Parts: sequence; C-alpha cells; structure tokens
Amino acid sequence: MSIFLDSHSRVIVQGMTGSEGRKHTQRMLNSGTAIVGGVNPRKAGQSVTFDVQGYGPMADQVTDGPVDIPVFGTVAEAVKETGATVSAIFVPPAFAKDAVLEAVDARVETVVVITEGIPVADSTEFVARAREAGVRVIGPNCPGIISPGQSNVGITPADITGPGRLGLVSKSGTLTYQMMFELRDIGFTTCLGIGGDPVIGTTHIDALEAFENDPDTELVVMIGEIGGDAEERAAQWISEHMTKPVVAYVAGFTAPEGKTMGHAGAIVSGSSGTAAAKAEALEAVGVRVGRTPSQTAIIAREILQK
Repeated sequence: MSIFLDSHSRVIVQGMTGSEGRKHTQRMLNSGTAIVGGVNPRKAGQSVTFDVQGYGPMADQVTDGPVDIPVFGTVAEAVKETGATVSAIFVPPAFAKDAVLEAVDARVETVVVITEGIPVADSTEFVARAREAGVRVIGPNCPGIISPGQSNVGITPADITGPGRLGLVSKSGTLTYQMMFELRDIGFTTCLGIGGDPVIGTTHIDALEAFENDPDTELVVMIGEIGGDAEERAAQWISEHMTKPVVAYVAGFTAPEGKTMGHAGAIVSGSSGTAAAKAEALEAVGVRVGRTPSQTAIIAREILQK
C-alpha cells in the first residue's frame, strides 16, 4: 500500500504548458504517472504532445511514442472531464495562491504545490481554505510525493528506489533523495517531501499518522531541520500514538544562531529550534536520531533486522 498517492491517482498539472511544468510533466509521464490533463485558461482546448520513451518503473503498461495531454481552461472542467484526484502546481509564486484555491474549490483530493517563494500570507490563506474544504495540500516549496511502483507527482527522481517496507517524510527535498538512495535496497511505500516553509499543508504528524495506519509500512524515517517546533510536536504525537518504529535525522546540527538554511522556516532564534533540542525531544520518546543521513540509514537497518 501507500499513503496519499497510488496507482489509481489521476493527475492534472496546473502550469503544464510552462517550461517547468512541461519538463516535469515529461518526467512524471516517463515514470508511469497517470497524467490526464493540464490547466491553462489561455490555451483551453489545445493539447500538449509528450514523447514518452516507454513508461518507467511505475508503469503497468509500456507506451512508446507521442502522448497527447489535453489542456483545460479550469480545474473544475479538468476534474469533470478526467476524474482527476490530484493536482500538481507548477506556476510562479505570484499566481500560486489563485491556482491552489481553484483546485480547492474544484474539490481535488490532493494538491501538490511545488512552487517556492510563495508569500507566507498566501500560503496561510490557501492552507486554511484547503483544511476547511477537506482538501489535502502537500507543500508548498516541496519536491512532491512518490509511491514507488505506483505514481510520482512532483520533481522527485523516480529511479532512486523501488517499492518496499519504509515510509519517509522530510522537510528537505535533497535529503529526501539522499535517504531514498541510502535505503534503496529496502525500498519505500511512500516518500513525502512536505516542504520547509513556515506554513505547510501536510505536517510530519499527518504523515506519521498515515504511515501508522498503512499495513505495509514497517518503519518510518522522519527528516527535520532547524527552526520552528514541528519536530518537537511530532515527538509528542509519536509518544502518544505511534506503535511502529521511527528513525529521525535533523539537519543543521552545526548551524550557528540566526543561520538560515534555504527554507524560510529554517532559522534558529536563541535556543529555540536548534537541532540539538529537536534531537533531545525525539530521543526522549524513544526515537533514535542519526547525526548524518548515512548514520540514520544504518540505524533504520539495525531496527529492521531486529
């Protein structure tokens, strides 16, 4: 099984006709994701042709040659015509809020917001609206979500790992890829990049709860970073609800006070939000914390072998 994304997920891409949207739609198609449409009100009624060189490791069929993906004027129209359940957002920051709200109003089940640099006020608004509507937002400023062997929505490389017994939730895109590689021989049910902005739609806790309820996930790897208190809150939730083992890594053990790490939420203020404080909170509830990604992978292997 998997969480939030599987082989039945039908995906539309908002911003598919732009350079980034087109590039990553090609990559998602190559990995077997069921892309059923794009959205651009200025190009409604057109289609975009992608040269798919054989669906990749996630496909249950092989398709070689051109694939025409229709472009719709609105998300609501795309959902009505295709039965789409997931939308991937590849639009510039200034237009991202409207794009997400349009997907929310169309009641897409899951909205994956890849765009970085979205103003926090905009993210706060669309995350709140999505929660009220019962729509899951993943991101913003994230690599997306991949359920190996089933579907891949976002910018995560599809060939790093295959299906397996691990779940992964991470604030960092790059560290998501590294951990997938470190544990590629074991494989994953789902790898989820939640983003590192101050306001995000899906949290560590949301992912932990889903992995806890997924019968095929045996162990969860959680990657955090300096700034905020998300990892401390996750530690509290783990202590009260989690029965499966969790292994963690917190990026930024050597970051000095006030140092940013690329993510808008990754900044240490005084003693708040340090990697040491987060590791202490997690270890206090029985979560083993690696000091490097490789060490974290070693710990995960040790626990699985037991």
